Amino acid sequence: MLKKRIIPCLDVRNGRVTKGVKFKNNIDLGDPVEMAVSYSDGGADELVFYDITASAERRPIDIGMVGAVARAVRIPFAVGGGIASLPDMERAILAGAEKVSVNSLAVRNPQIIADGARAFGSQCIVLGMDPVKSAGCPSGYEITTRGFREFTGIDAVEWAKRAEGLGAGEIVVNSVDADGTREGFELELTGKIAAAVGIPVVASGGAGKPRHFADAFDIAHADAAIVAGMIHSGEWTIAQIKNELAAAGTPVRMTW
Repeated sequence: MLKKRIIPCLDVRNGRVTKGVKFKNNIDLGDPVEMAVSYSDGGADELVFYDITASAERRPIDIGMVGAVARAVRIPFAVGGGIASLPDMERAILAGAEKVSVNSLAVRNPQIIADGARAFGSQCIVLGMDPVKSAGCPSGYEITTRGFREFTGIDAVEWAKRAEGLGAGEIVVNSVDADGTREGFELELTGKIAAAVGIPVVASGGAGKPRHFADAFDIAHADAAIVAGMIHSGEWTIAQIKNELAAAGTPVRMTW
C-alpha cells in the first residue's frame, strides 16, 4: 500500500506566511523559508506554497521566494498563485519547484493544463480547486476562483474529471467552507472526486487533529492531506500527527 503524505501548506502574502479562516481575517505567522526548513526537518513529505494574492492582483508568483525555498529544503514542493502561462511554469520549475499548481488560470483557460502536461509532464501539473457548497451544481459543490472572489457555476466533480482528461497529475481539493475551521476535512466532496478520477487527490482545509487525517484517508480515500493551522500554531508537530496515524494503522513515512 502506498504511504499517505502529510503536506504543510504555507500561504504567502507580501513575503510572509499568513493564515485565515474561510479565506478571511489572515494573520502574520513568519518567514516562509524558515518555516519550510522547520517542516522539512520535522518530517513533512512535501511542501506547498501559495502566493495567495498573486492571481487577484494579476501578477506573477514571487520567484525569489521559490528559489530561496529550493535552496533551503531537500523535499519536493509545489507552488501556486500567479501561474498564468507556460513561461511562468517554466520559471517556477527552473527555480526549483517540482510541481506547479493552477487554479483560477485553469478555469479561464483549461488548455494550460494540457500545455503544461505536454511541456513538463503530468507529474508537474497540479489542479488546485476552491470549491464551496452550492445547491445549484449536481455534485453540490461549485468552483470559485481568484481567492473565493468569483463564483463560476462550474461543478467541482465535473471540473476534476475534465482536468484529469486534460493531463493534470494531481488534484488538491481546498474546501472554502472548511478552511481554517479545524473541524475536519470536507470528506463528502473529497470522496466524490477521489471516486471519479484515477490520479492522486489531496484533501485540504479543516484539519484540527490527527483523526481528521485518518478520516480523509480512510473515508474519503485521499492520497495525501494538507496541514496548516494546527502546526503553525504549535499545537501539533508533523511527527506527532504521523505517530498518531501510524499507531492507528495508517501507512505513513516515518523519517526521524
